[in-house]
Amino acid sequence: MSYLQALIIAIIEGITEFLPISSTAHMKLANPLLHVNESAFTNLFEVVIQLAAILSVVVVYWKKFVDFKNITFYIKLVVAMIPALIIGALLKKHIDAALSNLMFISCVMIGGGIILLFIDKLFTNNNMEEEKNISYPKAFIIGVFQSLSIVLPGLSRSAATIIGGMSQKLTRKLAAEFSFFLAVPTMFAASVKSFWDVYKDNPEVIAKDNMAMLALGGVVSFVVALLAIKFFINYVTKYGFRLFGWYRIILGVSFLVYLYTLPH
Repeated sequence: MSYLQALIIAIIEGITEFLPISSTAHMKLANPLLHVNESAFTNLFEVVIQLAAILSVVVVYWKKFVDFKNITFYIKLVVAMIPALIIGALLKKHIDAALSNLMFISCVMIGGGIILLFIDKLFTNNNMEEEKNISYPKAFIIGVFQSLSIVLPGLSRSAATIIGGMSQKLTRKLAAEFSFFLAVPTMFAASVKSFWDVYKDNPEVIAKDNMAMLALGGVVSFVVALLAIKFFINYVTKYGFRLFGWYRIILGVSFLVYLYTLPH
């Protein structure tokens, strides 16, 4: 991986991690276009930039995450994590197979895009504006929606949790913010496990020569994710999700066309 490739991939991760357009899909689709071959280092690099993007949520919502008097906030996140932990453990083989199927991911991108085209009209009377009003059962249901993104790579964890939140009467803004909150423990746990899986089989990837590229990717992903979060909250509060739906459909169709043109 060159520094230019690393820079582009970090920017893609920073933009897409918290938008409902699937960072997984973008990473899987970008790598072959950038001629980045899968290796122990590229796997580690993706884990590092994902962790950096997650850290941006903690920075943006710092007061929320260090308000230790509000213990119910942390309990809700744990409750919402449970479905993803169970599904991830039970269906690991299916998930690994789906992650390697670019055609499947492209189709899921299109399907998720169609849902986003209509989500604003499906949920028109949502009035829950504060996290404190989210009950434990509602948090669990949102977590069930999040687990769909594990089974269906390309759906987007953010999109799934936002749809789940809006189904529970959360406003667009709160649904997006709770999706960000839930990303921190969920994606941190997944990233730490991925980091360990890579490191235990290939300890040589933590080498001095690789540290500069990992640091570059982490910083870029963190800064871009900060900007993406602020943009997304402002945009979706005013305009809704339709733009992201069309984007997903266009990208999914474009990549299907690309896949069909490849020599078989």
